[in-house]
Amino acid sequence: MKILIAEDDFTSRLLMQEYLKSFGLARIAVNGREAVEVFREALETGQPYDLVCLDIMMPGMDGQQALKEIRGLEEAKGIFSTDGAKIIMTTALDDLQEKISAFSGLCDGYLTKPIQKEKLFNELRKFELIS
Repeated sequence: MKILIAEDDFTSRLLMQEYLKSFGLARIAVNGREAVEVFREALETGQPYDLVCLDIMMPGMDGQQALKEIRGLEEAKGIFSTDGAKIIMTTALDDLQEKISAFSGLCDGYLTKPIQKEKLFNELRKFELIS
């Protein structure tokens, strides 16, 4: 599995890497702008990401904006969100408006921090990324 983790908090990045290491090598982005660029490069080289874990609160460009731009990149390539990367928003915000905004932006999942391994794995099973 090709994985992109967009997370500005060092500890949260390490935790996500640890959880996901047995499924594939994860590329790291420390803010939304970097995540969009890394995602763009992968699409252009024909090696798109299978999974993107996208923090909402990041400096520069937040996760909600990055989500919109990533889905826009896929759309420009003729990839529907249902066929594109599975995007899980990861955030400390357990806020209904943030959830509505994330799902309106076509995310596939929403997990609140601290991320629990079993909840993450349940999402991956739901997306059929793992069995």
